[in-house]
Amino acid sequence: MQILVDARHLAPLLLAVLLAACAAGTRPPHELPWSATRQFVLVVTADWDTSHGTLRTYARDADAWRSTGVAVPVVIGRNGAAWGVGLHPAQTDGPIKHEGDGRSPAGVFAIGTAFGYAAAENLALPYRALAADDYCVDVSSSPLYNRIVAAHDVGAAAVTGSTEPMRRDIHANGDDAYKVGFVIEHNPTGTPGSGSCIFAHLWKSSESSTSGCTAMAEPALRELLHWLQPQQQPVIALLPQSAYHRLRQAWQLPDVAENAQ
Repeated sequence: MQILVDARHLAPLLLAVLLAACAAGTRPPHELPWSATRQFVLVVTADWDTSHGTLRTYARDADAWRSTGVAVPVVIGRNGAAWGVGLHPAQTDGPIKHEGDGRSPAGVFAIGTAFGYAAAENLALPYRALAADDYCVDVSSSPLYNRIVAAHDVGAAAVTGSTEPMRRDIHANGDDAYKVGFVIEHNPTGTPGSGSCIFAHLWKSSESSTSGCTAMAEPALRELLHWLQPQQQPVIALLPQSAYHRLRQAWQLPDVAENAQ
């Protein structure tokens, strides 16, 4: 039986399909904000509430992802993960990230500036040498929310309250957490209350957790930092297994099953 479709109805039908796909987080791959990236950092956790996961790195060869390096353990937020604000379309199948929830943002995010206690690091990423008066503002009502600022630039009053000191070795009893790390570009426009100051940094131990960052051992983090190349437009994704399996094809994510180390 031959089915004939009036061409006048094709455009509205196609538009409806595309809109439905976008709403479900399945827009066409060529429209994905990370479709040009050639370096992908992927963290997968067992579920929404676990504080531990595994990090893997991938490089794009032609149109396929190739695993690089080895899988390494990481720790995330003490209460697990929640959907953050990044490059991905909004999702509704899990908790939503908000300030102070103790969850790491789930989704796909740009990789920002590297930072550390040293005056310089031999990295391809732009690097910020942290000073004693550098803070990341985690006060939702502040106009500087979710930004790393220097107190001598913005004034002491702007970095009061619960603002995060970046030189934790000076302000937090010698803590080395931010000895080296990089910014995960969650909530880049600073929407109040949506979560702030999300980094990749050093862990205390494999049994620890964070307030919302992703942390790992120093050798693993340094290897990752030296691998990242800005011209490759690298991104980092954090997803519980259920979300990863649901979105892998639509979001063109690396296949962990085929590339696991």
